[in-house]
Amino acid sequence: MNTIQKLSIYLVDDDAAFRRSLVFLLDSVGWDVVEYDSAEAFLAAHDSVPDDLGCLLLDIRMPSMSGLALQQELLSRGWCAAIVFMTGHGDVEMAVQAMKAGACDFLEKPFKDQALLDAVDHAVRCTREKRRENRRQAQAQSLLDRLSPREREVARLVALGDPNKVVAHKLGISEKTVHVHRQHIMEKTEVANAAELTRLMLTADAAALDLEQT
Repeated sequence: MNTIQKLSIYLVDDDAAFRRSLVFLLDSVGWDVVEYDSAEAFLAAHDSVPDDLGCLLLDIRMPSMSGLALQQELLSRGWCAAIVFMTGHGDVEMAVQAMKAGACDFLEKPFKDQALLDAVDHAVRCTREKRRENRRQAQAQSLLDRLSPREREVARLVALGDPNKVVAHKLGISEKTVHVHRQHIMEKTEVANAAELTRLMLTADAAALDLEQT
């Protein structure tokens, strides 16, 4: 039976009293919270994305390294982290910048408890959906990795809708050879027809069938 992994909220804020109040609130509704007093402390503790990261709750303004700078650092590392920013008065422009860089939400202080809980809940749902998407992509890619280089060429043309005769002409091989490759492709990728092959390739890579690659 599949079980849903318990995800945690990672809180980064330099205000100790504010952190305590947020930890109390989040704990009261069942969230596990991991807290840090600076962006540097968070980065020092994690070389890679924590397995239980549900979302990051970041103060947008902190001494030394701001929440925005932390967001940019995580992006440069290729991390996919759902972020909710907490902003002070006058920081809306910075919050908009954060949203453009991929943040899930921002809350202007002081905010109501329910607004925070709703934002965290939404961010964690985004994390779960992204993880499901990543698993689907990895599974699709693992099937396609079974193909030989020539089979990949044939598979792409088949997925684009080319009949065997056209595939044979484009690749300079016989139609019979295309037919054999096609059978092997269907077996290796565990699909039943060209439409399923198309879905599989697009799941692995949304740009896989772009015409520019033809």
